Amino acid sequence: MVTITIQELSKRFGGSTVLGGVNLQIESGELFFLLGPSGCGKTTLLRHIAGFYEPDHGKIFFDEEDVTRVPAHLRGTGMMFQSYALWPHLNVAQNVAFGLEERKRPAKEIEHRVAEALDQVQLGGLGSRKIQQLSGGQQQRVALARALVIRPKCLLLDEPLSNLDAMLRHEMRSEIRRICKENGLTAIYVTHDRDEALSMADRMAIMESGKLVQVGSPQDVYKHPATKMVAEFIGETNLIEGRVFRESSRPGFFDVETSFGMLRGRPNEHGWAPTNGLPVWLSIRPEALTFHHVMDSPNRFPGQIVDTTYLGSTVQYQLQVQGGPLMKLTEFNPFIVRPPCDEEVRAMVAMHDVVIIRK
Repeated sequence: MVTITIQELSKRFGGSTVLGGVNLQIESGELFFLLGPSGCGKTTLLRHIAGFYEPDHGKIFFDEEDVTRVPAHLRGTGMMFQSYALWPHLNVAQNVAFGLEERKRPAKEIEHRVAEALDQVQLGGLGSRKIQQLSGGQQQRVALARALVIRPKCLLLDEPLSNLDAMLRHEMRSEIRRICKENGLTAIYVTHDRDEALSMADRMAIMESGKLVQVGSPQDVYKHPATKMVAEFIGETNLIEGRVFRESSRPGFFDVETSFGMLRGRPNEHGWAPTNGLPVWLSIRPEALTFHHVMDSPNRFPGQIVDTTYLGSTVQYQLQVQGGPLMKLTEFNPFIVRPPCDEEVRAMVAMHDVVIIRK
C-alpha cells in the first residue's frame, strides 16, 4: 500500500494544456476513480502516475519518495489496459509471469506467484490455456493477474472493462473491488462510466479541461455536485435556470424564481448562502420527482406526460411542465404505468432534492 501525492502537476502537448496544476492526494489502500469527458486529462494523469509521461511542472510522491523522474519499470506499479495487451503466442501462465521474468526472479518463485495470482482472479488450473481459448472476461482476469503478480505498490486501471458486455462488466466490478480490498491495494481507476465509479469507488475526482472540478465520495459528488457539468456527468438530472429570490423561512433553504414559478431548494455547498438576485441552476434528479404527495414541500410541477418508457424495474416519464421545461421523472418498481395523455398530472419533489448550483 502506498499514499500517492500529486503537487501542481502540469503538462502541455503542443499548444494544448492537458493538465493544469493538478493537486491530489490518494490515500493508502483507497480505490480512487478519475472520471470526466473525453479529452479531460484523466488518462494523461494516470500515465504520469505510472511513469509513462514526465510532467512539465510539478511532482509525484509515493509516500515520501519523489518518483516524478523515476522510470515506469522502477515505480512498482501494476497496470491494466483497456485492450488487455496480452501476448497471443504465450499461454496464460506465461503471460502472467512476464513481469516477474523481466525482473529476473527465480523460476520456483515465478511458478508459485503465478499460481497464487491465478487463484486470486479465479483462474486456478488454467495456466496452460492459450489466450485465444479464453472468453473476454477470462482474458480480463489474466490481465489483472499479470498486474497483481508483481505485488505492486499500487494498481492502475485504464478503462479496463469497456470491452466487456454488460453482464461481465457487472461481475468484474465486484471482482476488482474484492481483490483490491483483500490485498490492501491502493488503486487508481480511469473510466467514463458513472455506474462503475458510483458502485466501486471509495472516492472519485471529476475532471474537466485538465483540472479537478470536484473530489469526494460517490454519495457526496452525486448529492452535492459542485458545478452544472458535474451534475450532468455523474447522472441524469433536470437542470432549470432560475434566480435567487430570498432565503426561505426554513433555515438552510432558499426560494428561487423560475420561468414557471417559485421553487425551494438547498445550496450545493455547505456554508454557502446565495445572495438575492443571483442567477443559478437548479438540479433535480429524475428519481427525486414523484407523482405522490411530498410532505412539507412547496415544490409542485403541474403538466402532461408526453412520453413513457417502461423498463421493467423502472418506468421513465417525460413531463411537460406547464409554462416550463420538459422534465424527466423515474419511478422504481412501478405499480401502474401511466400512458402519455393530455390530462393534467402533478409531480412533486422534496426541498432537499432541489440543489442550487452557481451559474
